[in-house]
Amino acid sequence: MNKNRQQQLRDLPSVSVILDHMQSEVELWGHDAVTRAARGHLEALRAAIQSDESVASDLSIIQQTIRDGLTATSQPALKSVFNLTGIVLHSNLGRANLADAAIDAMNRVAGSANNLEYDLEKGQRGDRDSHIESLICELTGAEAATVINNNAAAVLLTLNTLALGKTVPVSRGELVEIGGSFRVPDIMGRSGCSLVEVGTTNRTHLKDYANAIDADTALLMRVHTSNYRIEGFTNTVPESELATLAHENQIPFVVDMGCGNLIDLKALGLPHEATAQQTLAHGADLVLFSGDKLLGGPQAGIIAGRVDLIARIKQNPLKRALRLDKVTLAALEATLQLYRNPDELVSRLPTLRLLTRAEDSIREQANRLAPKVSSLLGNQYGVDIASVSSQIGSGALPVEVLASAALSITAANGGDEPLRALAQRLRRLPKPVIGRLHNGALLLDLRCLEAIHEDAFIEQLTELPQ
Repeated sequence: MNKNRQQQLRDLPSVSVILDHMQSEVELWGHDAVTRAARGHLEALRAAIQSDESVASDLSIIQQTIRDGLTATSQPALKSVFNLTGIVLHSNLGRANLADAAIDAMNRVAGSANNLEYDLEKGQRGDRDSHIESLICELTGAEAATVINNNAAAVLLTLNTLALGKTVPVSRGELVEIGGSFRVPDIMGRSGCSLVEVGTTNRTHLKDYANAIDADTALLMRVHTSNYRIEGFTNTVPESELATLAHENQIPFVVDMGCGNLIDLKALGLPHEATAQQTLAHGADLVLFSGDKLLGGPQAGIIAGRVDLIARIKQNPLKRALRLDKVTLAALEATLQLYRNPDELVSRLPTLRLLTRAEDSIREQANRLAPKVSSLLGNQYGVDIASVSSQIGSGALPVEVLASAALSITAANGGDEPLRALAQRLRRLPKPVIGRLHNGALLLDLRCLEAIHEDAFIEQLTELPQ
């Protein structure tokens, strides 16, 4: 080893010296964490010296490097982002933004003991469903209800309770695969029932269901096709006819609504989607739907309908494994409470507020932001305003779109590489910005950027990483 290497190695401070000069960091992150970080950095410096690389052995520089590393590793992995993809209920970006009332409710119960399973009136153990069941029944017209952790679990629990070891006819056109390779036939198999495919992909008739019913049939089920729609030469059996057929054969009719809905969306200028109330009125014995899609609440699976069937589902041991925790239950209750005041619902529920934003309002926002973004990005990029189509997302109304406006960013050299680099830089911001690359442009659809967040969006662009 040459003398220069030896001297560089000797010049490195010891772990104890580093720790003596980083007492505030030790208090913040703990002695073990700072010690591991110091040792790891010293090992990296020694390896670099052995390879004749230039290193900074100054104590203050070493401290800052260790400090930066500890800061980076202590950042939360789950971050708030700006969703400028144009998909309002984005499955990969957390779906529905919760209402202030739901967030307040979560905070209220998270930090203290609460009556999750305690009956305050009787002074004894209670049922956690009691906090929300009557509210669901009021809003849907159901006799009874229960809630679990998501709609896939609702399907699993319902079939495992009512159809274990038996058969369930389902139209071939409803055997869908949704996000994450989740397939309806797979969840049916795991529930312990056997799928009987009826009809064809595009046309299923009442007689197809009737011919499939035998002594082993547990129930009839309708499944929302979620993320696709078949158009053209098609036929589906009305829910009322399926309900009549099921009841004639003394079996339940269950509808997996998927996203679920409690209000008349057409009255808000949105595409029609059946409500839980309507489906139950058509004769469904149970409806199953999500809490974090069109409903606008936290992730949850809601099962509502006949009181005797709900009672059986509640008695299934799997119910405990799939139940909601206290903060999710509080958020769901607060979200449903908002539906009791229809006049204020759109203004208070972020999902509906974003879905009903007028195109003119979004375009005005784009006109405000375009020159500011252009100035911050510099002459490497051009910023224009483009007419785009937003999507509702998460399998809700898959072919309907909402007119919107976006900042359309193009590279001055006309290439795609600068756009991909910019998209990556935007994802590295303190609050990452997520857009979409399309036809030679980086589109930032502004539908989900509410005016209250504009300043924060622009301000952090001044910190855009290189």
